[in-house]
Amino acid sequence: QVQLVEAGGGLVQAGGSLTLSCAASRVIFSLRPMAWYRQAPDKQRELVAAITTVGSTKYTDSVKGRFTITRDGAKNTVFLQMNSLKPDDTAVYYCNTDPYTLTWGQGTQVTVSS
Repeated sequence: QVQLVEAGGGLVQAGGSLTLSCAASRVIFSLRPMAWYRQAPDKQRELVAAITTVGSTKYTDSVKGRFTITRDGAKNTVFLQMNSLKPDDTAVYYCNTDPYTLTWGQGTQVTVSS
């Protein structure tokens, strides 16, 4: 069973920054587009950002210009750099393939205070 391990969440004030990381197995990481998703309380899970195996990226409109997704092939890790955070970014953040195909990990909580 492939495991996804998310880390890097926390409590930050509005305007602050966080960097999330997600480690995945080498097989999955090298063959699949990877993505970050988030789920806020009482809302459906949504795709935030995705990156292909060759580095092409896409973002949901609400985070464009503030979030950056990258991947490190040597470490089988995908990152999400989040700047200018807003209270609306508060959610549990998960990584998975794009589209998602793997069992969800526990995610990492991001809380942005106003």
